Amino acid sequence: MSKKVVLITGTNSGFGWLTAKSVAALGHQVYATMRDTKGKNSDKAKALSEIENITVLDVALTDENSVQNAIDTIIAKEGTIDVLVNNAGFSRNGVAESFTTADVQEILDINVIAPWRLMKLVLPFMRKQSEGLIINVTSGFGTVSFPFATMYSASKFGLEGISEGLHYEVRPLGIDVAILQPGAFPTEMSQKFNPGSDASVNDAYQAIADYPNKMGAAIGKAFETLNPNPQDVADAVVNLISLPKGQRPIRTNVDPFTGQYLQAANDAVQVQYEKALTAFGMGDLLK
Repeated sequence: MSKKVVLITGTNSGFGWLTAKSVAALGHQVYATMRDTKGKNSDKAKALSEIENITVLDVALTDENSVQNAIDTIIAKEGTIDVLVNNAGFSRNGVAESFTTADVQEILDINVIAPWRLMKLVLPFMRKQSEGLIINVTSGFGTVSFPFATMYSASKFGLEGISEGLHYEVRPLGIDVAILQPGAFPTEMSQKFNPGSDASVNDAYQAIADYPNKMGAAIGKAFETLNPNPQDVADAVVNLISLPKGQRPIRTNVDPFTGQYLQAANDAVQVQYEKALTAFGMGDLLK
């Protein structure tokens, strides 16, 4: 496999951390982004920087200038970007009504607009070389919207929507767009509970207040029984990079807990999606 220039976001922990190391181990040149490399993430940045083939960049993904500077840095050194892995994400959970407009704006900025900002910047280089790969890490909650994860699901639905349409638009240009749907894994993000800011509505939901705890207990039991390994997600990224151009699936589900149900939903929708695309005169894009 030829060496590729790979940009990965959200590499200070979890899937991103493992993905950066796994991709670099294959000889690809990895540019790993994270925030606050001189502060709270300094140890993580130093550790990744010491690994062969990894360059750490301090990037605030919601800052247009910060992202542009990172892209300019990579292009100045490498001349192109072959693979973009939009891994960084932000999770908030709780009663939907407790989310203020500002809360929703924040989660959409990080989970939808920031990935698009990067896609928009790398696409010209991929088009120029008639080859490239964009991997957008969404979630099983990007297929279905679960109670108490409503706004998180909304953001992942948004990223899935961008990814699905873009997949068919740029494939004729030699570019693959792939969606990676992790399920529940024991990562730092999965252990954080960030409810909406408007706590004044919580008393009105006392009748169902225990359901988030039930959900957490079910996930905890699954962790004990299935022992899911976050490395599986990193391995899925490596596999997508390794596959030949044009042969990468639009969706890859990595979920030992509820993946069988969500994969069945993905498969059923895909059949009807292809029929609808054909009905709109765009069946040739499926080839």
